[in-house]
Amino acid sequence: MTSDIHAYLDAHRQDLVEELIGWVRIRSVAGLPEREIEVLRSANWLAGTLRDLGLPVVQVWNRDGAPAVYAEWCAAPGAPTVLVYSHHDVRAAKDEQWEETPPFEPAERGGRIYGRGTSDAKGQVLAHLWGLRAHLAASGRTAPTINIKLLIEGEEETGSTQLSDLLDEYRPTADLVLFSDTLLWHQEHPAVCMGLRGMISAEIEVYGPLRDVHSGAVSGPAPNPAVELSKLLAALHDDKGRITLPGFYDDVDEPPQHFREELAALPYRDEDWLARSETRSIGGEDGYSVLERLWTRPAAEVLTVAAGDITGASRAAVPAVATASLSIRTVPDQRIADVAERLRRWVADTISDCVEYQLTISEETAQEPYRTPADHPAVAVLAAAMSDGFGRPVGRMANAGGGPAELLARKLDAPVLFFGTGLPEDRWHDSDESVSVDVLLAGAATLARFWSRLAETDLTMLPVQEPGGEV
Repeated sequence: MTSDIHAYLDAHRQDLVEELIGWVRIRSVAGLPEREIEVLRSANWLAGTLRDLGLPVVQVWNRDGAPAVYAEWCAAPGAPTVLVYSHHDVRAAKDEQWEETPPFEPAERGGRIYGRGTSDAKGQVLAHLWGLRAHLAASGRTAPTINIKLLIEGEEETGSTQLSDLLDEYRPTADLVLFSDTLLWHQEHPAVCMGLRGMISAEIEVYGPLRDVHSGAVSGPAPNPAVELSKLLAALHDDKGRITLPGFYDDVDEPPQHFREELAALPYRDEDWLARSETRSIGGEDGYSVLERLWTRPAAEVLTVAAGDITGASRAAVPAVATASLSIRTVPDQRIADVAERLRRWVADTISDCVEYQLTISEETAQEPYRTPADHPAVAVLAAAMSDGFGRPVGRMANAGGGPAELLARKLDAPVLFFGTGLPEDRWHDSDESVSVDVLLAGAATLARFWSRLAETDLTMLPVQEPGGEV
């Protein structure tokens, strides 16, 4: 059956490419009022494609300009029910920063498709559609061997603010959630993702003079908010790369030894990582490998800093305001509310008293971390399916980014597995985002095998562990 699946997908390679190119042309940029109609067009494009594929129930849940697509194909009584989660909205893109192709004029070059959303996450959604097509073609069935539901939301890139309400309103049920908005470690070295970090964002504004003041008139005695903000940001980490918020590590457990060994077994070289991630050098917390820093340890990043005349000619003035945005990545068993309170106290205790400030923490869009129960039977099923799909041994990994996995697990009372087709070199959220067609095909083959293997698995063998449980 595996060879039949690969043969089917190889025969339809160009169809997958053309389908993805057609979808990426729709500028479904999240959070921009002028693009709301295109986000709706993207949802309707997906809904129509799912109907053509044969799914008997397809709905567009449209509210406040962020339409989600829900579909189900439940024709296998007694078989497991899996809800697939992903998203069809994309990040904004500036044409002048893209060198391969304009972001919404996708093109295939050298086995990769370039365009905004090709990897994050329209390509991942299409891997599911083609996996389902291959599953049906290879098995000769007219319906899947398991019960499939899809929830493809339209505002993941702005924090999934309405997802909780949608889940409460429509109340989908499932035995298992398959979360497909994640990265693989390497095309040649696939690994099962066992969890992802949480995320909380904050913005700080620091106020100095009452207005921008000519530096020649006040330079020296005047408080400079850019300087004081820089001092604050510099104090966020100590010389060992650890975050300095008091009590921040109280709830951070050491990675389990078996998981550290699994990460150490993944092929890794500094040179390869630097080339693929384009990060120039390696930093972070002392005492942990790069993969452990990425996937098992918390992190705090400064994403933006602004003060004074950042565009146009300089007025040579001491700025009245300096701003910075922060992103803190959390790990089990940290809780977002605790981290937010520690950040508030740290800023209040650390910032100079010669300036005033306002700290805004976006708790409403924050996401808690999540770990997949390591001994859940579906983990081994997914690993076997990945081996079928990629034709290689499969390791274990985690993901550095955030996402609403914990929310889905809590609302559906179901464990979450992760499977995505992105790679670190795909340039998510950056210019020249792209995806490997071979990885999409291997991902589709993985999913086709996963549905067949899962139909033969008893998911009630073990109790569901609480989100955040040990890897």
